[in-house]
Amino acid sequence: MFTGRLDLDQLKLKAKEIRIDLIKMLFKAGSGHTAGPLAQGISQAVGFALAAKIDKQHHHVFCLMGDGELDEGQVWEAFMFAAKEKLGNLIAIIDRNHIQLDGTTEEIMPLEPLKAKLLSFIWQVLEMDGHNLEEITMTLMQAKVPTDKPVAVIAHTIPGKGVSFMECKSEWHGKVPNEAETKQALRELNQL
Repeated sequence: MFTGRLDLDQLKLKAKEIRIDLIKMLFKAGSGHTAGPLAQGISQAVGFALAAKIDKQHHHVFCLMGDGELDEGQVWEAFMFAAKEKLGNLIAIIDRNHIQLDGTTEEIMPLEPLKAKLLSFIWQVLEMDGHNLEEITMTLMQAKVPTDKPVAVIAHTIPGKGVSFMECKSEWHGKVPNEAETKQALRELNQL
């Protein structure tokens, strides 16, 4: 286990051992982590899942990602590696809202047929309505059933759901509402 600095003995460890020990030190079971919008979260989640498998730990690693992240090649490399290593303890939830910062996912980089692509990468694929709490609960319970395949959950969602001026509009992906827009959004959401 590392203590915050590396001494010569630790540097002599194989690279694989260093990475695994570092992961163990930084991320205990049950902790959360954010990787930002650069599609690095799935690669990190694969590392956490691999470390848990090597240590014979019996917990799942969840990665929540947006569909726009699937434009990045790193994501598909992580998908391939997770399948190769049979990381059945990995569950990737993909927010399939069809919008990213600059427009729709289909305009920028078409993802369909997404389910078929994930299946071809040897993943188990589930789908759910990302706005239905009962369906979310049931799908995630199903995703945790033991398997040797990583699980992708495609969560079909509507960005800005329930707010008339935000719903399905890509410009709200990174825009902050002003005071009047905030009040209107809260009024509309309270009517649901």
